[in-house]
Amino acid sequence: MVGTMLLLADGGITAGVMAQGGRVWQSRERLGAVLATGYNLRRKFALVSLLLAIPSLLYLLRHQEASWLMSLLLTASLIPGFLMALSGTLLEIAPKLHQSVLPIQRIQVEASLSRLVLLSSLLLFPWAYVAVLAAGLPQIWANRRLSRLAGTFADDQQPLDPVVRQEILAKVKRLLPDAIYYCFSCQFVVWLISIYGSTTALAQVGALGRLAVALSLFSTLFASLVLPRFARLPNDVSLLFRHYTRLVVGLLALGTCIVAGIWLLATPILWVLGKQYAGLEPELILMMVGRCLGLVASSVFLLCTSKGWVINPLLSIPLSLASIGVGIALIDITTLQGIFKLDIVVALVQLLMHISYGLSQLLKLKQVATSLHLREEPEIQAAHF
Repeated sequence: MVGTMLLLADGGITAGVMAQGGRVWQSRERLGAVLATGYNLRRKFALVSLLLAIPSLLYLLRHQEASWLMSLLLTASLIPGFLMALSGTLLEIAPKLHQSVLPIQRIQVEASLSRLVLLSSLLLFPWAYVAVLAAGLPQIWANRRLSRLAGTFADDQQPLDPVVRQEILAKVKRLLPDAIYYCFSCQFVVWLISIYGSTTALAQVGALGRLAVALSLFSTLFASLVLPRFARLPNDVSLLFRHYTRLVVGLLALGTCIVAGIWLLATPILWVLGKQYAGLEPELILMMVGRCLGLVASSVFLLCTSKGWVINPLLSIPLSLASIGVGIALIDITTLQGIFKLDIVVALVQLLMHISYGLSQLLKLKQVATSLHLREEPEIQAAHF
């Protein structure tokens, strides 16, 4: 539910602020206006997200036979961490655009250590709402540090910019439907197993999925080091095309290396999980192929959104649904291998879709630049004459 709340409350605002900030990152005043506009929109979206999610969360807790008191305490304990996590993503944008990465990492590590210390209180107070609250409170301190850090790059006293607001909302209109779709589709594999599989298969997916968490290291590095640099690039077609293709090829090479390493070390890796998971080498490799394709697809998607290129959800969502339908028709999804193969098909379609869309936007930029050049050339010749 926290993940759903964060997705709905963001709705593409972070991507819009990154795209707008990448254009004006060298101006402290203009970057401050972009961030102030993003904060204003984020607060409104957060309120709507809370109004939608809190009743659903209370219903689910009550459905799991939690008492009203425990349900209310758990829901209330989520709110501080939820609000602070939303602010933190925006506060990191200005330092990331200026590649002030080490201070951000230092703040995150200190917040994580503080979270670990607070979670030790569970030894004395072993209640779920204490754990949730302890996980969220350190983000308040982290946000104060991030706010001071962001203030060195962006003026926090700037008023809202209506033009920036309009452009961010234009991105949100395209990204929000995808976010809503993702809220339902992200648990697709678990849903399929609950219908066609068994509890053993579900446990196997959970165990293998813990190994895929290691990929978050690469996605975090990409979001911190690569994405802001790409967002700062000027709209020079040749420059953007060169960096875009290099990044796509590099991501594909990284994914290939990860899968090759898993293929070579599959047996020792499964030994670490436990003897009950022995013999799942083919499933492990198939899962990592799908996760690596998903990593590359999401990274290419972020590259596009960082430049304000947002694919129309009327195209992306039906295409995703069509890939699922075709995969189910062609693959035996009653086995764990079949479900991972379906995941590969869906991820591959997503990857091809986002790569193609990025190339189409570069082609559109080239056509615009060419038409402007042809329009200006007679004026230059007349002035010269």
